[in-house]
Amino acid sequence: MHKILTIMRKEWADVFRNRLVLFTVLFIPLVFTAIPVGLLLITRGAASTEVAAEIPEQARRLCGEGLTLVECFQVYVLNQFTMLFMFTPLIVPVNIAAYSIVGEKTTRTLEPLLATPITTLELLVAKNLAAAAPATFGTWISMILYAIGARRLVGNPNVIAAMFKPVFWLVVFFVAPLLSILSVNFTLMVSSRVNEPHVAEQLSAVVILPLLLLFFGQVAGLVLLNRKLILLLAAALVVVDALLFALAVRLFQRETILTRWR
Repeated sequence: MHKILTIMRKEWADVFRNRLVLFTVLFIPLVFTAIPVGLLLITRGAASTEVAAEIPEQARRLCGEGLTLVECFQVYVLNQFTMLFMFTPLIVPVNIAAYSIVGEKTTRTLEPLLATPITTLELLVAKNLAAAAPATFGTWISMILYAIGARRLVGNPNVIAAMFKPVFWLVVFFVAPLLSILSVNFTLMVSSRVNEPHVAEQLSAVVILPLLLLFFGQVAGLVLLNRKLILLLAAALVVVDALLFALAVRLFQRETILTRWR
């Protein structure tokens, strides 16, 4: 465990000297918080007749008793943007993990690290935690800011209860860390095979596509984000994360990186 913590501290010291990575870690959570809070600010003064046609029939069941049509619309729209809290743990680790392998190679700090007695398993666990932790904490901070903003802008406690149903907390506290680990492992595999950090970032962006499809499916009314869907997604992520980590350990060939990587 001491080796893992040492590598994590080294990772954070090296990675966060890069302004682009630091900007991404700070900017993405703030943007994804500002969008739903801004929508709350805009819609709270809307008239019921303005929003009546905007609510699909399948989404009306998201609204509880004691809500006006405007408040129901707020719940519906913000339910759509709950997925924004799922994008943060996918996007943020890409920049960190991309520099974690290929970035260290270009700065010639990876060779001394690989020459130490640390095992590949310990090394990849440390790099997973070093990249996933900031993304997960960034998601949680976004949630806190969003909750504070929603509480200030919404007067009806029934709306707050409808916004922060168990599905929201499942996304933030359970699905978000799993998504972070997924993104990190995928990026580590890509990063260990390419020669430039920006190439690793571009290729690793593929990991976002499935969630984008789910997001647009929900916006189009084809998918409704609920507890069952989130639990199925979480179960699938546990399996995929385990498989990707095992594959990342298998593909991480220390000798090849040390001797043949340009």
